[in-house]
Amino acid sequence: MKKITYVTGNWAKILSARQILEPLGFEVEQIKMDVPELQHDSIEEVAKYSAKWASDNLKCAVLKNDSGLCIDALNGFPGPYTHYVDDTLKEDGILKLMAGVENRKAHFVEVLAYCEYGKEPIVFTSITNGTIALEKSGTYGWSWDFIFIPEGETKTLGNFDDNVRFKYWNMDGYNKLAKYLENK
Repeated sequence: MKKITYVTGNWAKILSARQILEPLGFEVEQIKMDVPELQHDSIEEVAKYSAKWASDNLKCAVLKNDSGLCIDALNGFPGPYTHYVDDTLKEDGILKLMAGVENRKAHFVEVLAYCEYGKEPIVFTSITNGTIALEKSGTYGWSWDFIFIPEGETKTLGNFDDNVRFKYWNMDGYNKLAKYLENK
């Protein structure tokens, strides 16, 4: 069984990776470590930089994830600055920025960067479409879950428990990664 080291502290990311990759013969090992985050306007570049840094330091193949909430009416903001905005403005700040805005379309971009030691990272992207709610709602999850309504739903992700909520996320990136690894 080939091992992939997933550099993350997020249990939901580990669960998703294991569900898709382990049946293909890949053991997903989790390592939580501080990785420098490049400040860049591209989520892909942030993920690639982190994956390369982690692979070079751990001397093994790694998987690193970076994601961003992109709001159409705010020209894609917060995008690659989502974590910073979550720490500073939070959901209430985004709702204030969106006050009176009719176009509430938004999407999450999730970039998986896979990097083998000594090589350049390869990225696989998933996009989950939805809208920004008019107000916070729900008791499950954290952060953006309370204001993000996935496409086809009328409630925020915060209204769905852990066993249901993660099913709304687009898994294309994981499926593309699995296909890439199968073909190696």
